[in-house]
Amino acid sequence: MAADGGGSPVRRSSLRQQIADALRDEVLTGRLQAGRHFTVKEIAELYGVSATPVREALVDLAAQGLLEVEQHRGFQVRRFTAEDYRTLTEARLFIVEAAFRQMAEAGMGELPADAIASVRRRAEAAARAARSGVLDILIGCDLRFWRELTAIGGNPHICEFLDRMRIQTWIYAVPLLRALDDTAGVCWAGHVELIDAVAARDTAAARRLTLDHSDHTRALMEKLAPTGP
Repeated sequence: MAADGGGSPVRRSSLRQQIADALRDEVLTGRLQAGRHFTVKEIAELYGVSATPVREALVDLAAQGLLEVEQHRGFQVRRFTAEDYRTLTEARLFIVEAAFRQMAEAGMGELPADAIASVRRRAEAAARAARSGVLDILIGCDLRFWRELTAIGGNPHICEFLDRMRIQTWIYAVPLLRALDDTAGVCWAGHVELIDAVAARDTAAARRLTLDHSDHTRALMEKLAPTGP
């Protein structure tokens, strides 16, 4: 779906997931903006599918905190505030610090070579996009980088929680970043250094780089919206 009303046909396999993925991408990139209202019927007609998978997809996205259910009106893209961003990043950091404490005590565990190689590819793509300021590519690559990196830890619940936090913080950040004339070199680009530290089992360096990412992004958001809600 596009904010201007255009949409691409959706294949009839796994419609629920495909619709959810397509709408999530629209929200993440800012093409489906915060506060936008829509109904199940509107989305179903846009994609040329029945109402049932659309309703299921929208309920899924609401459960993930991306949409709000409006009584008798349909759905609305959630508005994330500066306070939401602050508390989201605090929650993420709490889990990350706990994970590093565990690693300091028990080590990093198994690091499959194929998983490391895949994360490094994501890291290189994300870093290139950050340096060049290609925001749409950066969002997807950054999310996949952190998702795969976290998955190496082996706890799917932590991975899912952190992924949800990152999606929501990106949704808050995107409109602020799009207001800039040029985003080249603005976003954090230490992805490759981080995966190199993980591959070397350098827990201290990995922690430092992860905290650097958190500090960089928080400072950037405060700079872009110093007094905004």
